[in-house]
Amino acid sequence: MGAVTAAPIRTAVVGFGVSGKVFHAPLIAADPDYSLEVIVTADPERAAEAARLYPKARIVPTPEDMFGLAGGLDLVVLGTPPLTHLELGATAIAHGLNVVVDKPFVSTVAHGEDLLARASDAGVQLTVFQNRRWDADFLTLRKLLREGALGEVRTFESRFEWWRPEGFGNWRDSATLAEGGGILHDLGAHLIDQAIQLFGPVAESYGEVANHGSHPEAADTEAFVSLLHESGVRSRLWMNGMAALVGPRFHVLGSKAGYTKWGLDGQEPALAAGMAPSDATYGTESPESWGLLGVDGAVTPVPAEKGDYPRFYRELSASLRGQGQLPVQAGEALETLRIIENIHAYA
Repeated sequence: MGAVTAAPIRTAVVGFGVSGKVFHAPLIAADPDYSLEVIVTADPERAAEAARLYPKARIVPTPEDMFGLAGGLDLVVLGTPPLTHLELGATAIAHGLNVVVDKPFVSTVAHGEDLLARASDAGVQLTVFQNRRWDADFLTLRKLLREGALGEVRTFESRFEWWRPEGFGNWRDSATLAEGGGILHDLGAHLIDQAIQLFGPVAESYGEVANHGSHPEAADTEAFVSLLHESGVRSRLWMNGMAALVGPRFHVLGSKAGYTKWGLDGQEPALAAGMAPSDATYGTESPESWGLLGVDGAVTPVPAEKGDYPRFYRELSASLRGQGQLPVQAGEALETLRIIENIHAYA
């Protein structure tokens, strides 16, 4: 199948937890280039909510049920834990379906190479949902770099931190490293990807990981990563779900100025609260959240670019119709995973 010529793109979302419910289903339903045909969830409460929110979609309990409907589908979105991604992705590809895999991409580099090879052989599109490329703060920083507002960048600090000592309350709390668990897999996939997008390929990497959660067998709950880019920029990345006091989201130092931004992008909480991506205020940041540019004693708020998670699916639609590149190349996600795997090997 692979290429899609008819409209709309008939789509199935597998999983209706945070990934499927908060991110994928709302973005797909809001885009006229797609039709949300199938939602897969075995949980009765989630199934009832999916049916209420998307009455035109068919709600089925298992991926097998969904694959039984593959003849009426063009695209499968995997919003399931990473341990399932290889098998589900391979099965979708075998049915000739294009695939979106949520991050973490897969548990291991070998699994990722396997999926890429299968997709290439089958002539279908495979991409990874690196939505944080369209965070408002990331787009703002990228614009500042493009304009040369900081001069020559020397160091880049980036953090995803919050205070949630009780954990996520889902599979993430107990998943092992072999299952693709851990905050380095989960959020490192975003932070490392963002750093590479901003400053280019990585020459050297180093990391530290720790587990402070209530599941001693689980993977890391806190991580630090240091990347030396081939461009000479040093990126320092922190991930911590148990940070009683959080640091700045971005802290970037250049030869002319610095840029500091506090607080996380607001698109996820907006989607979780039911805001439609088509809402005029979606993706906008209030002025009190804007980052500061300048030098000590002379800083200026920088108006935030508009966050745009829907762009992922706009670009995917164009690519599936042969009119552009994929929003995220799966090989890019694989390179990020190589860095994560290397850090775990030596941490």
